[in-house]
Amino acid sequence: MMLDAWRFAAKRFGCGIADRLVTMPLLRWTWTGTAETGYSGNLPEYRPSDRDAVRDMMAGRYLLASKLVETGGVSPFGIETDHIDWRHNLLAFSWLRHFRDIRDSGERGFARMLVLDWIGRAGDFDRDSWAPSICAQRVMNWLRHLDLLVEGANPEQSRTIMRSLGTQIQSLKVRCRLINDPIDRLLASIGVLAAALCDQETSHNIEAAALRLNDILDTQIDADGLHLSRSARVQLQLLAELASVRSALSNFNSDWGHRLGGQVERMHQALDAMTLGSGEPVYAHGTGQLPHDVLIAVQASGVPQKQVSRLLGGFGILRDGEAVVIADGGQVPPHEFARESHAGALSFEFSHGTELIIGNCGPAPVDMPDSKLLFRRGVAHSAPTINAQSATRIREKGPLANMPVQTGAAPKLTLNSADQLLSLVQEGYAGRFGVSLERRITLLSSGTTLVGQDRMVRSGKAPVSGVITSRFHLAAGVLVRRIGNEGIVRLVLPNGAVWSFLWEGAELRIEESVRQSSYVGFHRTHQLVLETDVDAGSEIAWIVTLEQS
Repeated sequence: MMLDAWRFAAKRFGCGIADRLVTMPLLRWTWTGTAETGYSGNLPEYRPSDRDAVRDMMAGRYLLASKLVETGGVSPFGIETDHIDWRHNLLAFSWLRHFRDIRDSGERGFARMLVLDWIGRAGDFDRDSWAPSICAQRVMNWLRHLDLLVEGANPEQSRTIMRSLGTQIQSLKVRCRLINDPIDRLLASIGVLAAALCDQETSHNIEAAALRLNDILDTQIDADGLHLSRSARVQLQLLAELASVRSALSNFNSDWGHRLGGQVERMHQALDAMTLGSGEPVYAHGTGQLPHDVLIAVQASGVPQKQVSRLLGGFGILRDGEAVVIADGGQVPPHEFARESHAGALSFEFSHGTELIIGNCGPAPVDMPDSKLLFRRGVAHSAPTINAQSATRIREKGPLANMPVQTGAAPKLTLNSADQLLSLVQEGYAGRFGVSLERRITLLSSGTTLVGQDRMVRSGKAPVSGVITSRFHLAAGVLVRRIGNEGIVRLVLPNGAVWSFLWEGAELRIEESVRQSSYVGFHRTHQLVLETDVDAGSEIAWIVTLEQS
């Protein structure tokens, strides 16, 4: 384990040094040597546009990554902000799509002015805005809307835009194999293929770029079609770019084109499987609220599949009637994919119809970096923990700092589809508290009843000790009603439906909680907390059931 960690650190260091070398001014001039290639805007755009967003930007109001920044007439590229996602969204130029259907020459000229402004500020090279993943997304967004940028431009402006585009594409080709982060490497490879598909002068680079992209996808997408980060946020980010490339490749009747299309379709199916009835993918491993318009557009570009109960990428999924349960067994991603991973072993989210009932807190907001680790811990999930410790520890220092590391045996998941029964076993506590935990979840009565047992099983050599706490973080808008100390809590959903929560084997208390929303910040919510002493052979039982009117 430690040897693997140091190998990981050494590779990261070596790739960083190599990238620094090829981006030195002495070598950057080679990027422009073949940057005069002619490109066409043949890359499809399927994401929706918003006319009001254009008006806001022209008035100096930039709503990006759900963060509104008013520039007061100053260029947005000259604004200093601590909101990293807003900055990355600005530099990736995904907002260009809002100008897609605009016919007013002044508004179209405004989009071109912003592109030229960025070129004037960072067009030579800037390590922040030329980060490979951002550069790749910017290249693809310029290719999607190239007609918008060059139509109406004077010859010098057109040459400036095309020269910058070619230089960025060359930089991706040079740096692609030196990128240590696998997600950035994958995005860069998608960008290289997109550029090859839009190259007006030659098509012989398309096959090589597609083969390389297929090979990288093979190393990052598991057999179920889920990215190894186990994050629906990453899955959506990749599909948002791959969908355009897949569509552009539809004109090529080739083995490598069909292979790529098959890869992308499996990724679509995995994302759909990870989505609850509320329309949100499960909050796990850095996934919070995703841009709904992009999510809908991406899902619409795939082929609809019948959704069934299944195991997928370390998650267990139950579907019955209108109910969906998605539970995380606690599988830790490989080191290179774990930078945003959460310690959410045995956590689950539960929706019925379009209403979320029980969920997780999600990742910490971008503007709360000091709380990032707290939101990655087990206590921020609807899961059992012992002594408030996570089953999976997140390292605080060393080559794997801030990454979760698997402790104990690998988690076990089993599914009995006939009985809608999911069993998840986690050994991460055995070495510390002398027990492993087994969570059994069953959907009954066409999804109107959810039954759970959190069992403590003697395991390991450590003495049995500690306090086990099972938390159930309620969705935003769910009201909690409890009369006295009666052994039932009623949950009133925003749509008026009333669900009963019953339990035994532990004491219950109600505490405050939050659910992170990228649109409106924190939703203040509540959590139901069941707690008792660890005792091998004992269990906490709980039921969530819909009250029939």
